[in-house]
Amino acid sequence: MVVEIPNVFTQEEVNDILDKLSKAEFIDGKKTAGWNARGVKNNQQIKKNDPTAAALKEKVKSTLSKNLLFQSTVRPKSIHTMLFSRYEMGMSYGRHTDNAMMAGTWRSDVSFTIFLTPPDAYKGGDLMIEGASHQQSYRLDAGSAIAYPSSTLHQVTPLTEGSRWAIVGWVQSWIRAPSKREVLIDLDTARRAIFDSQGKTNEVDLISKSMTNLLRRWMD
Repeated sequence: MVVEIPNVFTQEEVNDILDKLSKAEFIDGKKTAGWNARGVKNNQQIKKNDPTAAALKEKVKSTLSKNLLFQSTVRPKSIHTMLFSRYEMGMSYGRHTDNAMMAGTWRSDVSFTIFLTPPDAYKGGDLMIEGASHQQSYRLDAGSAIAYPSSTLHQVTPLTEGSRWAIVGWVQSWIRAPSKREVLIDLDTARRAIFDSQGKTNEVDLISKSMTNLLRRWMD
């Protein structure tokens, strides 16, 4: 399930992040790609040991921990890996799927991208995510995020104008299977809709009970 999460950061916060990134040291993105993706990856990323990276990672983690939509759809156990990327003209990241294990011990269940550049500031550079029978293009507002299963084939199309800055991260979820996370999202959405229109009803209590019991059964 692909979920768009608007307004993760305000424009002021985005500007502050971009200001910090502009002073950081960037390297060839191939250095952080697995052997199967290295040949199609052509972008730049902040060095892992750059002091800017550590502070920004904590800021992103703190912000996402307070974002209700991110928490309810992703069910994060650990946001374990994060990259700060930059695409200039001619750069792209070809069709690939993310590594199953990252940072040595963490599983990648959900990938996310936080867009830092407004969509009208560049051409090309679309995030393309493939489904069973189609692929969808995404170009979100600066400060907005998209979360999607790490198991999907996806790519960033060649940038033909401007520059594209983004934060990319990976999550090990408490709920490993995307289909089970989708069930929980649907139940939570229905529960909140009933509560907003009717208050705390018997139906709200029963859905809450079912969600709690499914979490007990499915948490990994």
